[in-house]
Amino acid sequence: MLKLLCRRARTLTALSLTPLLACLPLTGCQSKPELVAPEVVVAPYGATNMQTPVFAVAPLRNESGVSAADTLRVGDALCARLAEVRGIAALPLNRTISAMRALRMSEVRTPEDARRLATAVGADALIVGSVTAYDPYDPPKMGLTLGMYARPGSVLTTQTSAPLDLKAMQTLPDETNWSAATFADKPLSVVSEHLDAANHEVLMNVQRYAEGRHRSGTALGWERYIKSMDLYTDFAASWAVQRLMQQERLRVARQRVEKPANR
Repeated sequence: MLKLLCRRARTLTALSLTPLLACLPLTGCQSKPELVAPEVVVAPYGATNMQTPVFAVAPLRNESGVSAADTLRVGDALCARLAEVRGIAALPLNRTISAMRALRMSEVRTPEDARRLATAVGADALIVGSVTAYDPYDPPKMGLTLGMYARPGSVLTTQTSAPLDLKAMQTLPDETNWSAATFADKPLSVVSEHLDAANHEVLMNVQRYAEGRHRSGTALGWERYIKSMDLYTDFAASWAVQRLMQQERLRVARQRVEKPANR
C-alpha cells in the first residue's frame, strides 16, 4: 500500500509540473539577440588632409548654476565620443589636465592659453566650452556650448579660418567672464545644445543613439539612457560631437568652393 501511495504521489507531481515545464524556453533552442551596429560619425577631413587630426578637450566651465554638475565627467565623455569618430584621434582629458599643471595654467582664458595648451599636448584642435544646463532628475537635462579652435600650423588651419585676435583679448575688461566667443571673432566651429529629455525630438535622438549600445530585451531598453545621468551624459556628449562634425563638414565644403577663387 505504501509503495502504491508513493507511486501515485510521483505521478501527480509529474503531471502538475508538466504545464510549467512546457512554458519554460529551451535555452539550447533560444536564439541570441541580433547585434546591431550603432550609428557611426565620420570626420570630414579624410579627403583634404593626409595626416590624421588630433583633438584635445580643455576642462569645461560650469555655467549651469548647479554645483552638482560634474564637468570632468562631461569632459571625459566628450573625449570618449571624439575617439569614436572615424578619421580623427582624441587625447584623454587627463593628459590635457597634466599639461595645464605643467604650464601652471588653472584654466583656458585667452587665445594665448589655448595656443600654448594645444602645442603642449600636440593637438591640432582644442575644444573649449561650458556646461550651460544640468539636471540629473527625470527627465534629465544638459546644455553644452563648445567651440573648436585650431592650433596655428595644424592640419585644420585653412585660408577661411579666422586668426586669433590676441590684442582684442588683452583689452577685455574682465577675463574671468568667459564665453565661447572670447577666443576669436570667428572660431572654426561652435555648437550650442540644450538637451531636455522631456522633448520628444530629444527622446527620439536618445533612442537612435541607444541602438546598438544596449542589450535588447532588458527591462528598460533604450530608456536606460534617460534613467542614468552618466548614460545621459554620454548621449549628450555624442550629440554635441556629432553636431560639431556637421559644422566642420559645412566649413570644409565651403573651403572647397572658395579655394579656386582664392588662387
